[in-house]
Amino acid sequence: MVKFERKGSVALLTLNRPQVLNAINEPMIDIILEKFKEIEDDGGLGSLVIEGAGKAFCSGHDLREILQASPLKRRDLFTKSIKIYEDIAKMSKPVIAAVHGYTVAAGCGLAAACDIAVASEDAVFQTPGVNIGMFCLTPMIPLQRAIGRKKAMEMLITGDPIGSSEAEKLGLVNRVVPKGKHVEVALEFAEKISGKSRVAYGIGKPAFYLMGDMEYLKALHYAKDLITLASTAEDAEEGMRAILEKRMPEWRNR
Repeated sequence: MVKFERKGSVALLTLNRPQVLNAINEPMIDIILEKFKEIEDDGGLGSLVIEGAGKAFCSGHDLREILQASPLKRRDLFTKSIKIYEDIAKMSKPVIAAVHGYTVAAGCGLAAACDIAVASEDAVFQTPGVNIGMFCLTPMIPLQRAIGRKKAMEMLITGDPIGSSEAEKLGLVNRVVPKGKHVEVALEFAEKISGKSRVAYGIGKPAFYLMGDMEYLKALHYAKDLITLASTAEDAEEGMRAILEKRMPEWRNR
């Protein structure tokens, strides 16, 4: 259901239910959350790429599973589902979506929730819940933060798809690449990130999400105190010395 590989200092998670366009079900969610914890705790890994096997990135929730579940079981399922978005934001290591084909409903939410997204030119993004009488409420949260309220509302309330070029213009994806190159480029991106100080982005990434929802002046004062603390890390002091001494820094990740 989910494949895990190590590519040097990069973790690669592959959503692997190609027969149903990688529709997410509960066993799959459990594996993803377990792997997130393993990756976060692994000091040898500096970043994570998520891709989909077969013809699509992810077609959303498995509707058969939802239909067969009781209301309380459905709530448990959606609680686990949003924990994927939550854990991505809390994880100190950057998470990159490598997207192709259908990226729909919860799959669109997953791409939006990742820190960075690389899309193949054949990627299609859609939140079509209204077409089956069920608004895409949970994908809505990361989507509107990624592309803004007006365009998110249009996608959510019409269910219309957008292509990768429009997704790039809206800020839903960072880069659009030729068909079949999305994983390769995402891994290159991830490797580049892994070569930076992990202390720096280990502090900065969680702060990005926390302060993004703060009132402006409070965020500034929080940032002031946080950067004071961050400047005392060994890597920060090494980086400053390296600039002054005109050499490359030697990261110790502490």
